[in-house]
Amino acid sequence: VVGFAFLGLGLWLRCSQNTRGIFTIGDPDSSTFVIGVTVMIALGIVLLIVVLFGDYGACNEKRCALQVFSVLVFLLAIAEFAVAGLAWSDRMEAGVHLGKFYVSLYERYVMSQDPAIGVILTFIQNWLHCCGITGISVIEIVKETCPKPSGFMEHIKMDSCPFTIVTVFDSRAPLVMGIFIGTGALLITALVCAGCLMEQIKKAHQQINTYYSTVY
Repeated sequence: VVGFAFLGLGLWLRCSQNTRGIFTIGDPDSSTFVIGVTVMIALGIVLLIVVLFGDYGACNEKRCALQVFSVLVFLLAIAEFAVAGLAWSDRMEAGVHLGKFYVSLYERYVMSQDPAIGVILTFIQNWLHCCGITGISVIEIVKETCPKPSGFMEHIKMDSCPFTIVTVFDSRAPLVMGIFIGTGALLITALVCAGCLMEQIKKAHQQINTYYSTVY
């Protein structure tokens, strides 16, 4: 589901009539947006490939497919731990880049009103409980994608998202690192389960071969 979500949104942003031209004009100001969309597409494809090998190998008891699945899961786990280390060591710079990506999404949505970008903005703003670049409800252009105010003052002004993204990434760096490490640990668990399944399949095949060797 996550793979399809990333791939679908990424392809929509890549092929949509409102945003397609961004990938051909080579504007340096759009580089963050282009990189973000490319990462979404690549991540979606990788997740779907991993799931394809895992499901095929488990459902059909194919050790070769499970071995490919194990290698891919191992590489993903290594990548998760590496990203966790980078997120901790360069947390301020990473937060700034994510803030720039949000600003690029914001600008594209203001210009095109693309519903796919609106979905992403709504998710980010509800997750971080922030509203646009200014946060001021009277002048904020994308307030229809903002979360509901939780108090009287938030009807007037909410936190701006670029500042919130940088602040959250810096102040909650241990939590962000913990999420990546936790995800890597889950991938290692999946790797161990795949190894156990391969071992059971090997034993079952050996028993079958032994039976037929004895009978015939």
